[in-house]
Amino acid sequence: MIKLDRQDAVWILTMCDGENRFNRDSLDALHGALDTVQASAGPAALVTTGEGKFYSNGNDLDWLVGAPDEIDGFMTDLHRLLGRVIGLPLVTVAAVNGHAFGAAAMLAVAHDFVIMRADRGYWCLPEADLGLPLTPAMFAVISAKLPKRTAHEAIVTARRYGGAAAQAAGIAHRAVGQEQVLAEAIAMAAELAGKDRRTLVEHRRLLYGDVISRCGADVPADTGE
Repeated sequence: MIKLDRQDAVWILTMCDGENRFNRDSLDALHGALDTVQASAGPAALVTTGEGKFYSNGNDLDWLVGAPDEIDGFMTDLHRLLGRVIGLPLVTVAAVNGHAFGAAAMLAVAHDFVIMRADRGYWCLPEADLGLPLTPAMFAVISAKLPKRTAHEAIVTARRYGGAAAQAAGIAHRAVGQEQVLAEAIAMAAELAGKDRRTLVEHRRLLYGDVISRCGADVPADTGE
């Protein structure tokens, strides 16, 4: 479901469960992986990616329909996941290898940098088409991370952005070929892995403290010195 590997200073988290939809098990696995990364010492950065045609297709709506008693707890932990990624005391890069929809699109932009595949795959907030309003925490993440006009268009129209369009709109930092997505993300992460964690913590607080709190997460204390 989740693989966590390390290449020198770069942690590589790979979602490897088909469409990589978020449900109780996958969300717990993601939090567990972040626990490991956050507890690591020394220079480090994090890259997240998927396999095949999906980065992640977002929430597992079939699971949610079948588990009504778990929805509140699941959403609390989903919001906290977004806040944790924004607040990690190390640089994060999303290697978006394919489709990133809904909550997964939010997870991608919660990272410091987004590398998208240029030829196939869409970044999309489909909630307007699904009749599922964004939560205040989700909106806080989107509005903090995207240019205002892009956030407006993405939220109101549910537009599907390919890699080039996502780069032009300020969603992705780079759009590259399929074989380059992960390599570019790892190279960027490796270059930035030595940034001082205590300074990053303070900068996270200044930049996104309100968003992290809205998501129910804490700006972590430095654990890497």
